[in-house]
Amino acid sequence: MNKKILVIGFVWPEPKSSAAGSRMLQLITQFQNQGYEVSFSSAAKMSDNTFDLDTINVNTKPILLNDSSFDVFVKELHPDAVLFDRFMTEEQYGWRVSEQCPNALRILDTEDFHGLRKAREVALKRNEVVTLEHLQNDTTKREIASIYRCDLSLIISEAELDILTNQFNIDASLLYYLPFLLEPISEEDIKLLPKFEARQHFVTIGNFLHAPNYNAVLYLKQTIWPLIRQQLPKLELHIYGSYESQKVTQLHKPNEGFFIKGFAEDVNDIMKNAKVCLASLRFGAGLKGKLIDAMQNGTPCVMTNIAAEGMFGQLDVNGFISDNPKDFAKKAVLLYSDAETWEQKQQQGFKVMHKRFNNVNFEKAFASKLMELSKDINAHRENNFIGQLFMMQSMQSTKYMSKWIEAKNR
Repeated sequence: MNKKILVIGFVWPEPKSSAAGSRMLQLITQFQNQGYEVSFSSAAKMSDNTFDLDTINVNTKPILLNDSSFDVFVKELHPDAVLFDRFMTEEQYGWRVSEQCPNALRILDTEDFHGLRKAREVALKRNEVVTLEHLQNDTTKREIASIYRCDLSLIISEAELDILTNQFNIDASLLYYLPFLLEPISEEDIKLLPKFEARQHFVTIGNFLHAPNYNAVLYLKQTIWPLIRQQLPKLELHIYGSYESQKVTQLHKPNEGFFIKGFAEDVNDIMKNAKVCLASLRFGAGLKGKLIDAMQNGTPCVMTNIAAEGMFGQLDVNGFISDNPKDFAKKAVLLYSDAETWEQKQQQGFKVMHKRFNNVNFEKAFASKLMELSKDINAHRENNFIGQLFMMQSMQSTKYMSKWIEAKNR
Protein backbone atom coordinates (compact mmCIF):
# COMPACT_ATOMS: atom_id res chain seq x y z
CA MET A 1 0.00 0.00 0.00
CA ASN A 2 1.28 3.49 -0.92
CA LYS A 3 2.43 5.85 1.79
CA LYS A 4 0.36 9.04 1.95
CA ILE A 5 1.45 12.62 2.53
CA LEU A 6 -0.80 15.63 3.01
CA VAL A 7 0.64 19.00 1.99
CA ILE A 8 -1.10 21.96 3.62
CA GLY A 9 -0.40 24.98 1.46
CA PHE A 10 -0.27 28.57 2.67
CA VAL A 11 -1.42 29.27 -0.91
CA TRP A 12 -2.11 27.08 -3.95
CA PRO A 13 1.13 26.69 -5.95
CA GLU A 14 1.79 29.34 -8.60
CA PRO A 15 5.15 28.41 -10.19
CA LYS A 16 4.82 31.19 -12.78
CA SER A 17 4.31 33.81 -10.05
CA SER A 18 6.89 32.96 -7.41
CA ALA A 19 9.91 30.85 -6.49
CA ALA A 20 7.82 29.46 -3.61
CA GLY A 21 5.40 27.94 -6.14
CA SER A 22 8.25 26.28 -8.04
CA ARG A 23 9.77 25.04 -4.80
CA MET A 24 6.47 23.41 -3.80
CA LEU A 25 6.25 21.48 -7.08
CA GLN A 26 9.85 20.32 -6.60
CA LEU A 27 8.97 18.96 -3.15
CA ILE A 28 5.84 17.23 -4.45
CA THR A 29 8.00 15.50 -7.10
CA GLN A 30 10.44 14.40 -4.38
CA PHE A 31 7.66 12.81 -2.35
CA GLN A 32 6.16 11.10 -5.39
CA ASN A 33 9.59 9.69 -6.25
CA GLN A 34 9.71 8.26 -2.72
CA GLY A 35 6.44 6.42 -3.35
CA TYR A 36 4.08 8.81 -1.53
CA GLU A 37 0.56 9.44 -2.75
CA VAL A 38 0.29 13.24 -2.45
CA SER A 39 -2.78 15.21 -1.37
CA PHE A 40 -2.73 19.03 -1.35
CA SER A 41 -5.05 21.25 0.69
CA SER A 42 -5.23 24.96 1.28
CA ALA A 43 -7.64 27.47 2.80
CA ALA A 44 -6.51 30.11 0.28
CA LYS A 45 -8.47 31.02 -2.82
CA MET A 46 -7.27 29.77 -6.18
CA SER A 47 -6.29 32.30 -8.84
CA ASP A 48 -5.85 32.33 -12.61
CA ASN A 49 -2.17 31.52 -12.04
CA THR A 50 -2.81 28.45 -9.84
CA PHE A 51 -1.08 25.32 -11.14
CA ASP A 52 -3.39 22.44 -12.07
CA LEU A 53 -2.23 19.77 -9.61
CA ASP A 54 -4.49 17.15 -11.23
CA THR A 55 -2.04 17.07 -14.16
CA ILE A 56 0.67 15.63 -11.90
CA ASN A 57 -1.62 13.16 -10.06
CA VAL A 58 -2.00 15.15 -6.86
CA ASN A 59 -5.33 14.93 -5.01
CA THR A 60 -6.71 18.34 -4.03
CA LYS A 61 -9.15 19.44 -1.37
CA PRO A 62 -9.96 22.98 -0.23
CA ILE A 63 -10.08 23.31 3.57
CA LEU A 64 -11.37 25.91 6.00
CA LEU A 65 -9.60 27.90 8.69
CA ASN A 66 -10.77 27.48 12.28
CA ASP A 67 -13.15 24.67 11.40
CA SER A 68 -13.35 21.12 12.76
CA SER A 69 -14.27 19.79 9.29
CA PHE A 70 -10.49 19.61 8.79
CA ASP A 71 -10.26 17.18 11.74
CA VAL A 72 -12.70 14.80 10.03
CA PHE A 73 -10.87 15.13 6.70
CA VAL A 74 -7.37 14.48 8.06
CA LYS A 75 -8.50 11.58 10.27
CA GLU A 76 -10.14 9.86 7.28
CA LEU A 77 -7.13 10.51 5.03
CA HIS A 78 -4.82 9.15 7.76
CA PRO A 79 -1.56 10.38 6.17
CA ASP A 80 1.84 8.92 7.07
CA ALA A 81 3.32 12.43 6.86
CA VAL A 82 2.09 16.02 6.74
CA LEU A 83 4.05 18.87 5.15
CA PHE A 84 3.24 22.38 6.39
CA ASP A 85 3.95 25.09 3.83
CA ARG A 86 5.45 27.85 6.04
CA PHE A 87 5.06 28.21 9.79
CA MET A 88 1.70 29.99 9.55
CA THR A 89 -0.02 26.81 8.32
CA GLU A 90 1.61 24.79 11.11
CA GLU A 91 0.19 27.25 13.65
CA GLN A 92 -3.28 26.83 12.19
CA TYR A 93 -3.34 23.08 11.55
CA GLY A 94 -0.43 21.50 13.44
CA TRP A 95 -2.37 20.89 16.65
CA ARG A 96 -5.26 19.37 14.70
CA VAL A 97 -2.88 17.01 12.87
CA SER A 98 -1.25 16.07 16.18
CA GLU A 99 -4.62 15.22 17.76
CA GLN A 100 -6.11 13.30 14.81
CA CYS A 101 -2.96 11.65 13.41
CA PRO A 102 -0.45 11.50 16.28
CA ASN A 103 1.90 9.12 14.44
CA ALA A 104 2.12 11.15 11.23
CA LEU A 105 5.52 12.67 10.53
CA ARG A 106 5.22 16.46 10.82
CA ILE A 107 7.46 18.31 8.34
CA LEU A 108 7.78 22.08 8.03
CA ASP A 109 8.92 23.67 4.78
CA THR A 110 10.10 27.06 6.02
CA GLU A 111 10.42 28.43 2.41
CA ASP A 112 12.75 30.99 3.90
CA PHE A 113 13.51 32.20 7.43
CA HIS A 114 10.70 34.77 7.83
CA GLY A 115 12.15 36.13 11.08
CA LEU A 116 15.43 36.92 9.33
CA ARG A 117 13.62 38.74 6.53
CA LYS A 118 11.65 40.76 9.10
CA ALA A 119 14.84 41.64 11.02
CA ARG A 120 16.49 42.92 7.84
CA GLU A 121 13.43 44.92 6.81
CA VAL A 122 13.24 46.67 10.19
CA ALA A 123 17.01 47.34 10.24
CA LEU A 124 16.87 48.81 6.70
CA LYS A 125 14.00 51.16 7.62
CA ARG A 126 15.96 52.36 10.66
CA ASN A 127 19.23 52.52 8.71
CA GLU A 128 20.84 50.11 11.19
CA VAL A 129 23.05 47.02 10.92
CA VAL A 130 21.13 43.80 11.70
CA THR A 131 21.81 42.60 15.25
CA LEU A 132 20.62 39.73 17.44
CA GLU A 133 18.08 42.16 18.89
CA HIS A 134 16.53 42.63 15.42
CA LEU A 135 16.56 38.86 14.91
CA GLN A 136 14.71 38.17 18.15
CA ASN A 137 11.43 39.56 16.78
CA ASP A 138 7.93 38.14 17.23
CA THR A 139 7.99 36.48 13.79
CA THR A 140 11.21 34.65 14.71
CA LYS A 141 9.69 33.48 18.00
CA ARG A 142 6.61 32.11 16.27
CA GLU A 143 8.67 30.45 13.53
CA ILE A 144 11.12 28.79 15.91
CA ALA A 145 8.25 27.53 18.09
CA SER A 146 6.84 25.94 14.92
CA ILE A 147 10.23 24.38 14.11
CA TYR A 148 10.31 22.79 17.56
CA ARG A 149 6.75 21.43 17.23
CA CYS A 150 7.66 19.68 13.96
CA ASP A 151 9.75 16.54 13.54
CA LEU A 152 11.81 18.03 10.72
CA SER A 153 12.12 21.49 9.16
CA LEU A 154 13.39 21.93 5.61
CA ILE A 155 15.84 24.83 5.34
CA ILE A 156 16.52 26.17 1.85
CA SER A 157 19.72 28.12 2.58
CA GLU A 158 22.95 27.16 4.33
CA ALA A 159 23.17 30.72 5.67
CA GLU A 160 19.85 30.23 7.47
CA LEU A 161 20.88 26.80 8.72
CA ASP A 162 23.93 28.47 10.26
CA ILE A 163 21.85 31.18 12.00
CA LEU A 164 19.33 28.67 13.36
CA THR A 165 21.99 26.34 14.77
CA ASN A 166 24.57 28.89 15.95
CA GLN A 167 22.50 31.94 16.94
CA PHE A 168 19.44 30.09 18.24
CA ASN A 169 21.05 26.76 19.21
CA ILE A 170 18.40 24.61 17.53
CA ASP A 171 19.41 20.96 17.52
CA ALA A 172 20.68 19.88 14.10
CA SER A 173 18.45 16.77 14.20
CA LEU A 174 15.38 19.03 13.73
CA LEU A 175 16.75 20.80 10.62
CA TYR A 176 17.45 19.57 7.11
CA TYR A 177 19.18 21.48 4.33
CA LEU A 178 17.22 21.09 1.10
CA PRO A 179 17.76 23.82 -1.51
CA PHE A 180 16.09 24.20 -4.91
CA LEU A 181 15.96 20.78 -6.60
CA LEU A 182 16.41 21.21 -10.33
CA GLU A 183 16.79 19.08 -13.42
CA PRO A 184 20.35 19.22 -14.82
CA ILE A 185 20.89 21.49 -17.84
CA SER A 186 22.05 19.45 -20.82
CA GLU A 187 24.88 20.50 -23.16
CA GLU A 188 22.32 20.50 -26.00
CA ASP A 189 20.10 22.99 -24.15
CA ILE A 190 23.09 25.22 -23.45
CA LYS A 191 24.05 25.27 -27.13
CA LEU A 192 20.54 26.40 -28.10
CA LEU A 193 20.61 29.49 -25.83
CA PRO A 194 21.03 32.87 -27.56
CA LYS A 195 24.62 34.11 -27.60
CA PHE A 196 25.95 37.45 -26.27
CA GLU A 197 25.42 39.30 -29.57
CA ALA A 198 21.81 38.09 -29.93
CA ARG A 199 20.69 39.39 -26.53
CA GLN A 200 19.67 42.86 -25.45
CA HIS A 201 18.57 44.92 -22.43
CA PHE A 202 18.56 44.36 -18.68
CA VAL A 203 15.89 42.36 -16.84
CA THR A 204 14.62 41.69 -13.34
CA ILE A 205 11.68 39.64 -12.14
CA GLY A 206 9.76 38.97 -8.91
CA ASN A 207 6.28 38.71 -7.41
CA PHE A 208 5.28 42.26 -6.41
CA LEU A 209 3.27 41.05 -3.41
CA HIS A 210 6.65 40.15 -1.88
CA ALA A 211 7.87 43.31 -0.10
CA PRO A 212 11.61 42.79 -0.83
CA ASN A 213 10.87 42.69 -4.58
CA TYR A 214 8.97 45.98 -4.61
CA ASN A 215 11.70 47.63 -2.52
CA ALA A 216 14.35 46.31 -4.95
CA VAL A 217 12.49 47.77 -7.96
CA LEU A 218 12.15 51.12 -6.21
CA TYR A 219 15.88 51.06 -5.40
CA LEU A 220 16.66 50.35 -9.08
CA LYS A 221 14.38 53.16 -10.24
CA GLN A 222 15.60 55.82 -7.86
CA THR A 223 19.27 54.99 -7.41
CA ILE A 224 20.89 52.38 -9.67
CA TRP A 225 19.17 52.66 -13.06
CA PRO A 226 19.97 56.40 -13.53
CA LEU A 227 23.68 55.55 -13.02
CA ILE A 228 23.53 52.78 -15.65
CA ARG A 229 21.62 54.99 -18.11
CA GLN A 230 24.29 57.70 -17.85
CA GLN A 231 26.71 55.26 -19.50
CA LEU A 232 24.26 53.26 -21.66
CA PRO A 233 21.57 55.84 -22.54
CA LYS A 234 19.74 53.78 -25.17
CA LEU A 235 19.24 50.64 -23.12
CA GLU A 236 16.13 49.45 -21.33
CA LEU A 237 15.36 47.68 -18.06
CA HIS A 238 12.42 45.29 -18.31
CA ILE A 239 10.72 44.48 -14.99
CA TYR A 240 8.45 41.45 -14.78
CA GLY A 241 6.33 40.23 -11.90
CA SER A 242 2.84 39.10 -10.99
CA TYR A 243 0.33 41.11 -8.94
CA GLU A 244 1.56 44.58 -9.85
CA SER A 245 -0.41 47.29 -8.04
CA GLN A 246 -0.75 50.97 -8.86
CA LYS A 247 2.35 51.82 -6.81
CA VAL A 248 4.29 49.50 -9.15
CA THR A 249 2.71 50.53 -12.47
CA GLN A 250 3.31 54.21 -11.75
CA LEU A 251 7.07 53.45 -11.91
CA HIS A 252 6.67 52.66 -15.63
CA LYS A 253 8.74 55.35 -17.42
CA PRO A 254 9.49 54.43 -21.07
CA ASN A 255 11.29 57.76 -21.64
CA GLU A 256 13.76 56.66 -18.93
CA GLY A 257 14.07 53.14 -20.36
CA PHE A 258 12.29 51.79 -17.28
CA PHE A 259 9.54 49.35 -18.33
CA ILE A 260 7.08 47.62 -15.97
CA LYS A 261 6.09 44.57 -18.03
CA GLY A 262 3.84 42.76 -15.53
CA PHE A 263 3.17 39.03 -15.41
CA ALA A 264 5.66 36.81 -17.25
CA GLU A 265 3.91 34.02 -19.14
CA ASP A 266 7.24 32.30 -19.88
CA VAL A 267 10.15 33.36 -17.66
CA ASN A 268 12.63 31.26 -19.66
CA ASP A 269 11.80 33.02 -22.91
CA ILE A 270 12.25 36.41 -21.24
CA MET A 271 15.44 35.55 -19.36
CA LYS A 272 17.28 33.88 -22.25
CA ASN A 273 16.78 36.92 -24.51
CA ALA A 274 18.01 39.42 -21.89
CA LYS A 275 21.71 40.15 -21.61
CA VAL A 276 22.04 40.87 -17.87
CA CYS A 277 19.79 40.23 -14.84
CA LEU A 278 19.78 42.73 -11.96
CA ALA A 279 18.95 41.57 -8.42
CA SER A 280 19.07 44.64 -6.19
CA LEU A 281 17.44 43.19 -3.06
CA ARG A 282 18.17 45.07 0.15
CA PHE A 283 16.36 42.74 2.53
CA GLY A 284 14.96 39.24 2.35
CA ALA A 285 15.89 35.64 3.10
CA GLY A 286 15.97 32.21 1.47
CA LEU A 287 17.22 31.59 -2.08
CA LYS A 288 16.35 33.89 -4.95
CA GLY A 289 14.35 32.31 -7.76
CA LYS A 290 15.32 35.12 -10.16
CA LEU A 291 18.99 34.07 -9.91
CA ILE A 292 18.06 30.45 -10.62
CA ASP A 293 15.99 31.54 -13.65
CA ALA A 294 18.94 33.60 -14.87
CA MET A 295 21.54 30.83 -14.46
CA GLN A 296 19.30 28.25 -16.14
CA ASN A 297 19.05 30.54 -19.15
CA GLY A 298 22.70 31.56 -19.24
CA THR A 299 22.07 35.15 -18.14
CA PRO A 300 24.81 36.63 -15.91
CA CYS A 301 23.72 38.75 -12.92
CA VAL A 302 24.70 41.74 -10.86
CA MET A 303 23.35 41.34 -7.34
CA THR A 304 23.52 42.53 -3.75
CA ASN A 305 24.92 40.37 -0.95
CA ILE A 306 21.36 39.70 0.25
CA ALA A 307 20.43 38.37 -3.21
CA ALA A 308 23.56 36.20 -3.40
CA GLU A 309 23.21 34.72 0.10
CA GLY A 310 23.16 30.92 0.15
CA MET A 311 23.39 30.61 -3.63
CA PHE A 312 27.04 29.97 -4.45
CA GLY A 313 28.76 28.22 -1.54
CA GLN A 314 32.51 28.17 -2.29
CA LEU A 315 31.97 28.63 -6.04
CA ASP A 316 32.49 31.80 -8.03
CA VAL A 317 29.44 33.93 -8.79
CA ASN A 318 27.67 34.06 -12.18
CA GLY A 319 28.37 37.79 -12.31
CA PHE A 320 29.18 40.36 -9.63
CA ILE A 321 28.11 41.14 -6.06
CA SER A 322 27.95 44.75 -4.84
CA ASP A 323 26.01 46.72 -2.23
CA ASN A 324 27.38 50.06 -3.42
CA PRO A 325 25.09 51.67 -6.05
CA LYS A 326 27.93 53.21 -8.11
CA ASP A 327 29.89 49.97 -8.14
CA PHE A 328 26.72 47.98 -8.87
CA ALA A 329 26.05 50.17 -11.92
CA LYS A 330 29.71 49.98 -13.03
CA LYS A 331 29.64 46.16 -12.89
CA ALA A 332 26.33 46.08 -14.77
CA VAL A 333 27.82 48.19 -17.57
CA LEU A 334 30.95 45.97 -17.71
CA LEU A 335 28.91 42.78 -17.87
CA TYR A 336 26.67 44.24 -20.57
CA SER A 337 29.54 45.56 -22.70
CA ASP A 338 32.31 42.97 -22.42
CA ALA A 339 31.63 39.69 -24.25
CA GLU A 340 34.57 37.84 -22.71
CA THR A 341 33.55 38.68 -19.12
CA TRP A 342 29.91 37.88 -19.93
CA GLU A 343 30.71 34.45 -21.36
CA GLN A 344 32.99 33.58 -18.45
CA LYS A 345 30.24 34.48 -15.94
CA GLN A 346 27.65 32.56 -17.95
CA GLN A 347 29.75 29.38 -17.74
CA GLN A 348 30.13 29.93 -13.99
CA GLY A 349 26.34 29.99 -13.67
CA PHE A 350 26.04 26.60 -15.37
CA LYS A 351 28.67 25.21 -12.98
CA VAL A 352 26.74 26.53 -9.94
CA MET A 353 23.51 24.94 -11.20
CA HIS A 354 25.20 21.58 -11.73
CA LYS A 355 27.10 21.46 -8.43
CA ARG A 356 24.66 23.18 -6.05
CA PHE A 357 21.09 22.50 -7.21
CA ASN A 358 21.07 19.21 -9.13
CA ASN A 359 18.13 17.24 -7.71
CA VAL A 360 19.98 13.94 -8.21
CA ASN A 361 22.48 14.98 -5.52
CA PHE A 362 19.75 15.27 -2.86
CA GLU A 363 17.08 12.65 -3.60
CA LYS A 364 18.54 9.55 -1.91
CA ALA A 365 19.72 11.29 1.26
CA PHE A 366 16.35 13.02 1.75
CA ALA A 367 14.44 9.76 1.25
CA SER A 368 16.74 8.03 3.76
CA LYS A 369 16.20 10.81 6.30
CA LEU A 370 12.41 10.51 6.15
CA MET A 371 12.59 6.70 6.34
CA GLU A 372 14.87 6.87 9.37
CA LEU A 373 12.53 9.33 11.15
CA SER A 374 9.42 7.28 10.35
CA LYS A 375 10.96 4.11 11.82
CA ASP A 376 11.36 5.57 15.30
CA ILE A 377 9.40 8.78 15.53
CA ASN A 378 8.73 8.37 19.27
CA ALA A 379 12.43 8.27 20.15
CA HIS A 380 13.02 11.34 17.96
CA ARG A 381 10.25 13.23 19.77
CA GLU A 382 11.52 12.18 23.19
CA ASN A 383 14.84 13.83 22.32
CA ASN A 384 13.01 17.05 21.46
CA PHE A 385 11.84 18.10 24.93
CA ILE A 386 11.40 21.77 23.96
CA GLY A 387 9.06 20.58 21.22
CA GLN A 388 7.02 18.76 23.86
CA LEU A 389 6.79 21.98 25.85
CA PHE A 390 5.44 23.85 22.86
CA MET A 391 2.86 21.12 22.25
CA MET A 392 1.49 21.51 25.78
CA GLN A 393 -2.02 22.93 26.07
CA SER A 394 -0.86 25.82 28.22
CA MET A 395 1.36 27.07 25.38
CA GLN A 396 -1.10 26.57 22.55
CA SER A 397 -2.73 29.97 22.30
CA THR A 398 -3.28 29.42 18.56
CA LYS A 399 -5.33 26.30 19.26
CA TYR A 400 -7.69 27.97 21.71
CA MET A 401 -8.03 31.11 19.60
CA SER A 402 -9.02 28.85 16.69
CA LYS A 403 -11.56 26.98 18.82
CA TRP A 404 -13.01 30.30 20.04
CA ILE A 405 -13.36 31.61 16.46
CA GLU A 406 -15.02 28.36 15.40
CA ALA A 407 -17.52 28.58 18.28
CA LYS A 408 -18.17 32.25 17.47
CA ASN A 409 -18.81 31.43 13.81
CA ARG A 410 -21.54 28.99 14.75
